[in-house]
Amino acid sequence: MDTPSADEFEWLTLDEDEELLWGDTPHRLSLLLSIGVGLPLCLVIVGIPLVVSSYLHHTNTNYVITTTAVYKKRGIFSRSVQRVEFDKVQNTSYQQSMMGSYFGYGTVEIATAGTGGVEMRFRNVESPREVQTKINERSAETENGTNGEDAEAVLDEILTELQAIRQSIDEPAEASSAESDRSKAEPAASGTGTEESL
Repeated sequence: MDTPSADEFEWLTLDEDEELLWGDTPHRLSLLLSIGVGLPLCLVIVGIPLVVSSYLHHTNTNYVITTTAVYKKRGIFSRSVQRVEFDKVQNTSYQQSMMGSYFGYGTVEIATAGTGGVEMRFRNVESPREVQTKINERSAETENGTNGEDAEAVLDEILTELQAIRQSIDEPAEASSAESDRSKAEPAASGTGTEESL
């Protein structure tokens, strides 16, 4: 799977730290069913809109994986862009029909936490298992990165608290030590003064 250029997806706006990893349209051969049904119907004029509609839906649908999220863009006359961040991805799966298995395309389903179901589908994408693997890898990396940052933040907080506790313990100890030294010095000073007066 080659890394595409962001110029291929003019509708996509990436964040500063976000990079494009994969992007594609539905597999060309997934149009065979629509064409197979539409061509005979062209004789009665009903099939022409079916074939044209299938082709336009195919060319105006994009699926994208970046370093932070997955995107799905649809729309012929209007545009609908759906985004799911990797930290929300709960589960992924892929399915292939008999024709999809033969020609190497299938549908990848992405379920998210909180919805309890499939949030996004990449329909008829080439090499669905590879696409699913790429999503799972990025999701795991994001989860590990977030957990690592959380653990580091907690450790920093604990260290700061321990330093504050140590400082609060050391200050009274130093003060009582100084007071003890002063009290020892005072009797010695008063003793010398008495001897001089005698």
